[in-house]
Amino acid sequence: MTVIKRLLSVMSIFSLLSCAETQELLKNNNPDKYTVAKDVLWASPNEFDLTMDIYTPTSGKDSYPVLLIFHGGGWLINNKGIMDQASKYLVSNGEYVICNVDYRLLVDEGNTVTIDQIVEDVFGSVLWVQEHIGHYRGDVNNIAVTGDSAGGHLAAMIVNSGHLLDSNGYSERSLRFSPSYLPAGVTAEQVAERGGISVQAAILSYGAYDIYASGLGGLESWKNPFWLMGGSLARGLFGDEFNATDNPGLYKGVSPYYLIPQASERQLPAQLLTAGSEDALISPESVKTYMTKLQNAGHPVQYWEHSGRSHAFLDSGSSMLMGQSFENDAPQALDVMIKFLDGVFY
Repeated sequence: MTVIKRLLSVMSIFSLLSCAETQELLKNNNPDKYTVAKDVLWASPNEFDLTMDIYTPTSGKDSYPVLLIFHGGGWLINNKGIMDQASKYLVSNGEYVICNVDYRLLVDEGNTVTIDQIVEDVFGSVLWVQEHIGHYRGDVNNIAVTGDSAGGHLAAMIVNSGHLLDSNGYSERSLRFSPSYLPAGVTAEQVAERGGISVQAAILSYGAYDIYASGLGGLESWKNPFWLMGGSLARGLFGDEFNATDNPGLYKGVSPYYLIPQASERQLPAQLLTAGSEDALISPESVKTYMTKLQNAGHPVQYWEHSGRSHAFLDSGSSMLMGQSFENDAPQALDVMIKFLDGVFY
């Protein structure tokens, strides 16, 4: 009996703790508020399968705005799993269909993927969503993109260059992209003629906006630890025959910083830029510089800075290396993101 009494006592204490913590846990992830389709295959470039997880709210609306998420990791590490907790938080606290998207990394296909092919992957993911998301109650006319770090770069490329499409793909001659997914019977040129790949809002979190400067600064060097973390030798983003010094056009063509149109020529959607005040990898100053360039070109943009936070504050789990944990760092930022999206779509 003594053992049973002790067990019941422990269970009672655990129950009290659980009651105190339940609301916090459900705010981070409330499975009653969504359904999820895991690992939905959306493209297979070079027979490399790409999938996304699609979260749909259960609140009963006929349709919801859509948010595509692109993870970070220097184009070399991570997969959509690093955004699992953020996806669950967003769908638990907002009225959006969430698409957590995988794309190829530079180290994939025997360390031969080029950065323009990664851009083509995310371009293709938007086209797939526009064609298929209605099956998941997504509104094809109300789509936003977001990403952090490398994912922020990719989301910015969609916003700035989604109209630059060509079936022949990216080269120094064309600087245009052939999406990894196209609707059946439709060419890249036809998508461009229809206005290109367009979205209605974007949230760019501590994004890398100047690949040209990064190429000059050692992104392709063995000194970049992400190559080691990705398990491959360092090389050029476009292959070893190209470099930022001799081929600046190639690098600027995948750098959102150099691809901002004047609003009089092409209006970009509303954007929210975020940064961590203590981020030594993507400084708040660099994000503000990009914001100023958007503003000077006449585009609507907001800025929010996460006080006391460093890089990768949206990642799942925790990292001693980054000094980050999801529970401590992500919810406040995600609430800001939801508020921004609500202002655009509701």
